[in-house]
Amino acid sequence: MTAPCILWFRQDLRLGDNPAVEAVRHGAVLPVFVLDDAAAGELAYGGAARWWLHHSLDALQRDLEARGASLLLLKGDAVALLAELARRTGATAIHAGWLAEPWARAQEVALAERLSADGRRLELHRSSHLLHPASILTGSGRLYTVYAPFARKVLASGEVPPPIDAPDRLNGVTPPAGLSLADLALTPVPPQPNWAAEFGTAWTPGEAGARERLAQFIEDGLENYATRRNEPGVEGSSNLSPHLRWGEISPRQVWHAARGAGGAEALPFLREILWREFSHHLLWHRPEMPREALRAPFASFPFAPDQDLLHAWQGGRTGYPIVDAGMRQLWRIGWMHNRVRMIAASLLVKHLLQPWQDGAAWFMDTLVDADPANNSASWQWIAGSGTDASPYFRVFNPILQGEKFDPEGAYVRRWLPELARMPSRYIHRPYEAPEEIRHAAGVTEQSYPRPVVDHATGRARALAALRATARGPVPEGVEA
Repeated sequence: MTAPCILWFRQDLRLGDNPAVEAVRHGAVLPVFVLDDAAAGELAYGGAARWWLHHSLDALQRDLEARGASLLLLKGDAVALLAELARRTGATAIHAGWLAEPWARAQEVALAERLSADGRRLELHRSSHLLHPASILTGSGRLYTVYAPFARKVLASGEVPPPIDAPDRLNGVTPPAGLSLADLALTPVPPQPNWAAEFGTAWTPGEAGARERLAQFIEDGLENYATRRNEPGVEGSSNLSPHLRWGEISPRQVWHAARGAGGAEALPFLREILWREFSHHLLWHRPEMPREALRAPFASFPFAPDQDLLHAWQGGRTGYPIVDAGMRQLWRIGWMHNRVRMIAASLLVKHLLQPWQDGAAWFMDTLVDADPANNSASWQWIAGSGTDASPYFRVFNPILQGEKFDPEGAYVRRWLPELARMPSRYIHRPYEAPEEIRHAAGVTEQSYPRPVVDHATGRARALAALRATARGPVPEGVEA
């Protein structure tokens, strides 16, 4: 075998605008992906993410084969397997994209040390971010803890470099024996229930699917993004989050496409890309973020863990239609509208006093775009324990939120068919409807539950818990 460079794909499963691919495009190359669940530990890919990964790897395999290379699939200790692969093939270097997750950073250090001891090297590239998290610091050299000044700093840091085209050909070498995609066991197989049956109706994983999704958004959604992104009943989201999470498209590609098409009007959407950067910035500097409160007082927040309440929330049986519709959407297609994510998370943590870590864990298992940085930063923002959770005493009113953002109930009717015949006036508060209206709509306590907690009661309890946490006066709360 000709001594190649090893191209280690991690969470950048694309060929276009991939600096690691660019670094090896002119020499012999051996592409490889290693599934290493043990290294990730509690941050290992959840079920929905594994479904996406399966199909993304399938697409990457085909894209590589069309350019003259094959993807070697391995499973186990990535450090040991890659070091041994380099030794067997004579590769002098492994090229990969760096990651912000603490387990991945530890993996990079261990692999670099192992390779260096053998006269080889690990070359890391920025493939999944606009900027390195350590490069955006305050004037005093500290991490940014508030999103707005972070975003201003990035916007003022200069133009984002243009993306790099994918190579037409790669000089792939014949790989050693590896695993098949089925061997990785990423998708449910009989006798397991096929909980992912509907995922394929909503998503097309892979680089081509990502480009198509971006093009569709630029053409149909970017212009009205600022006004439609909060309306779950319409196609107002970009739906790019899982493609970005798996690196099937790069932030630079998205940035330039939006900038070129929308100019200043693209800024509301670009700020969402910057929130992703901010989340990774926080994780880089605060690796405890997925499991520990970032604000010390919130470590003692008086949660009241209750498995029945958690299960009611997970199953979309809380009695709050906008929340339940979101949880049903999540289970059916592995994704939930962002506005609804906030409402659902607020209900769990504040009304129900369930630990935000339990909600974050459920999202990590059920979201196709499950990302440790985005997920934990957003949950801590909702819980009030995040560095940018201001005002931390905000309590979302799930009824008012539903009436504001889904006024005719289009979203609720789609995901909660048991409420489909309820008049719009009562769609978000079905048990306030007169009995004859509920009867005509076929709504009973057997078909759809009453709220697991009254909003006023839940809000008062949340504010009391916040007062206990803050150990001082807390305003009456911001009801959104």
